[in-house]
Amino acid sequence: MDTIFTAGFLSMLHALLPIFIIIVFAGFLVRRQMVNKSQIDSLSQLTVMVLLPALVFSHTLQYFDPNQLSYWWLLPLLGIGLSLLGLLLAYVVFLPRSFAFKNMMAVASMQNAGYLVLPIGKMLYPEDFTEFSIMTFLFILGYNPLLWTLGKYLVTSSQTAGEEINFKKLITPPAAANIVSLLLVLLGWQHIFPNVLVDSVNFLGQAAIPVATFVLGATLGSISFKKLPAIIDVFRVMSVKYLLIPAVVLWLLWIFDIAKTYPLLSDFLIIQAAAAPATALIIQVRAYGGNRQKVGTMMLIAYILCLVALPFWIALWHSISL
Repeated sequence: MDTIFTAGFLSMLHALLPIFIIIVFAGFLVRRQMVNKSQIDSLSQLTVMVLLPALVFSHTLQYFDPNQLSYWWLLPLLGIGLSLLGLLLAYVVFLPRSFAFKNMMAVASMQNAGYLVLPIGKMLYPEDFTEFSIMTFLFILGYNPLLWTLGKYLVTSSQTAGEEINFKKLITPPAAANIVSLLLVLLGWQHIFPNVLVDSVNFLGQAAIPVATFVLGATLGSISFKKLPAIIDVFRVMSVKYLLIPAVVLWLLWIFDIAKTYPLLSDFLIIQAAAAPATALIIQVRAYGGNRQKVGTMMLIAYILCLVALPFWIALWHSISL
């Protein structure tokens, strides 16, 4: 078991290190003012408006087969369920003053389901990355509406508690590409597009992962470390993010013996359960108000700890499931 645990830990760490090197490098460029906010905003817009939709659309049309991925319909439900599980655990941990820590509950429960998970899949499962990426997109299809409604309300609640939810903003370009391409495949119409066109879109989409990783690092690099949150708040958030959520998910996977039937799915869910907080949370705070300093520093701490926590949980899962 020790050998399996060590191998699992090192393989995940090896997959994470190139991602974190890019993140640190991007943060360094921002700190040195070699890359400014407008440039990062432009890259972020390019990623959301063009690159991610291209990756989603091409991968779904080329590789998504409902007959081979028989559990595809379950993934959006798992995206919703994992978020609600995290929120429930965060609510309990922050009792009796849970509603005074809404922003911390969001950081503890809303994970980076795409920008961080996709490059991990690219590094860790190169031969199965196509299936891994489709699983990610389907998972996000259920998760994203919660992130941009309930997550946004919680993380910005002190400034925008009375703000009405704008459902039109939920239909982002990646979500639209996901829905349209999914419907095309389910209706059997994916072949109406010439292969050369789909290949061109796929070629463009290949830039999504490295650019998104750079944007993530640049966003974190702009956070100040001058004022740290209270130790008790750090402990509560990290205990939910890196202890309770992955422990419950691991227990459920072990109870239902998912590893034998769907090994890639079980790994995917462990990674999602132990992933660092969603970058969208700090973007929401910047756009709509909130405690930018507290949310930002908490996220920065969480990303540093993720470098150990994520390899630990995937290694533990492999040691008990193999």
